[in-house]
Amino acid sequence: MAVGWLLWGTAVLLLLHVLMELSPAVNFALRIGFYYLLCIVGSALTAPVCLLVNGGRTVKNMRIIKNVVKTFKYFFGLRFEVKGLENFNMEGPAIIVSNHQSMLDMMGLMEILPDDCVQVAKKELMYAGTVGLLIYLGGVIFINRKSTSSAKMVMAEVAKTMAADNVKVWVYPEGTRNCTGDFLPFKKGAFHLAIQAQVPVIPVVYSSFTSFYNPKKNLFTSGKVKVEILPPIETKGLTSDDVSELTNRCFHTMRETLFRLSGRPGGAKGSS
Repeated sequence: MAVGWLLWGTAVLLLLHVLMELSPAVNFALRIGFYYLLCIVGSALTAPVCLLVNGGRTVKNMRIIKNVVKTFKYFFGLRFEVKGLENFNMEGPAIIVSNHQSMLDMMGLMEILPDDCVQVAKKELMYAGTVGLLIYLGGVIFINRKSTSSAKMVMAEVAKTMAADNVKVWVYPEGTRNCTGDFLPFKKGAFHLAIQAQVPVIPVVYSSFTSFYNPKKNLFTSGKVKVEILPPIETKGLTSDDVSELTNRCFHTMRETLFRLSGRPGGAKGSS
């Protein structure tokens, strides 16, 4: 009986391997499915550890979560080349802004996440089973993107939390995933927050995933991601009248960096 199950298991694995080699769609579906499974199992195992070590919801749990998620890259053959980590070595709160390409961003986030840093995420993630529980325990701040008034109230509370708990806040200013190899227009909430709290903005740019990950083309292979943490941009002395200028400055600086990291040095000129 055991031999029979072993033979069947071997046959299924061989079949899946052949299908993955022959069909990009099957390869993509299986890799995405495995990624979801990894997230579910990983979060289910990590949540109890967070509760035992830190007793509940706290940004300190992010150290535990980070160490777990950083192992995921090995399953998918992803490599991260990081530059500018020293720009996180600053005292006090800050707003960190970065591009948001896909669900794989979680691996890139945890690769460089500084200590005492919380993320702002859409409220729907809170109900994502064990994954939602884990990020809740990690201190993630949930925001209702469909309600402008609610979002403003949350961001006002974030400003108070930054000052009281001396934490950095990570925001995706595009507001949604964008795997086109370019940026969507930035929403101004993060920059309002930075000026309101008079804290620096630290831009973080990940190179385009499109060479190894593209859902429209059923592409999901191994690859390298270049990451650059840019120098902090001070906001001391700025007022609400400067929000648009600060937003545009970050957008253009980060966009040029994206094109450079992605091997498109002429793209910034041609696309502006």
